[in-house]
Amino acid sequence: MTAITIEQATEVVDAGLRRARELGLKPLTIAVLDPGGHLVVLKREDRSGILRPEIAYGKAWGALGMGHGTRFLAQRVEKAPAFFTALASASQGRMIPVPGGVLVRNAQGDVLGAVGISGDLPDNDEACAVHGIEAIHLVADPGLPH
Repeated sequence: MTAITIEQATEVVDAGLRRARELGLKPLTIAVLDPGGHLVVLKREDRSGILRPEIAYGKAWGALGMGHGTRFLAQRVEKAPAFFTALASASQGRMIPVPGGVLVRNAQGDVLGAVGISGDLPDNDEACAVHGIEAIHLVADPGLPH
């Protein structure tokens, strides 16, 4: 397996949304991208804001582009703001370095894609992404320091 399938991506999204409802979170938008940054699945809950699809995509895209979950990227922004300003320009504004972008890995550590979630607090977005990925027995990599 080299890329997340549409079936897997759908299961990740559905599990993440179920978790959000269990926790009583605000309406979420979830994007799942393949390793090349192509959109596989996007779901936007009723009443989720109009910019949420772009933010969710940007979180997932940033994780893929930098090879780290966005929690790690958010920590790096504080240490290298000029670098991230340059990255924003190089990525044409597609990269959102805020927790909620989680790499999807297989048991061997290969990147199969990424999940980005927007709608609630970044920690809650990330928790739902991790839950969705782990629900289908893949490895969630939110970018925690090693």
